[in-house]
Amino acid sequence: MNRLKSTATGPRAASTLRPLRAFPLAHLSLVALCLSALALAGCGVGERRSGLPAGAQEAIDRLTEHFAERRYAEIYAEAADEWRASVSADDNRATLERAREQLGRVVSRATVRASEQQQEGAAGSSPSSSSSSSPGGHTVSVNYNTRFERADAHESVTLVERAGRWQLARYTVNSDALK
Repeated sequence: MNRLKSTATGPRAASTLRPLRAFPLAHLSLVALCLSALALAGCGVGERRSGLPAGAQEAIDRLTEHFAERRYAEIYAEAADEWRASVSADDNRATLERAREQLGRVVSRATVRASEQQQEGAAGSSPSSSSSSSPGGHTVSVNYNTRFERADAHESVTLVERAGRWQLARYTVNSDALK
């Protein structure tokens, strides 16, 4: 079976074709084996495709969906004690609503920096025993360059893991469109 490969571009490409050498079947089998091994290696428990702990990316995706659908009460209800201690339900709604109106929905995000911190002995700490600027326990902080529908922005999200669930502890969004 001869396959043809073009070696030229433009209007004359069809007239300058030459046979393409067949790829040996043994090489295809080796490539398939390697791809299968890579696929299996990437499917482990606690997978970190996004570089975040298992569940943290899902929590960010859920927050993004709530924001897009204007479900600010759900964001507040699912947030960590640190978030609810720093902002009232009405202020939460008003602030997020203003950002949603000015910026629109999230179109894309590019991670600028992500960090994870595990503070020993702090996993069960209450909000009163940890400062509002530093939630205790297992935390993840992610900074994004975000493209919204109407403007670009810088977002910072801090999640804290409590009872196996990732919850919003801090969120800021900065954009010239919000000034």
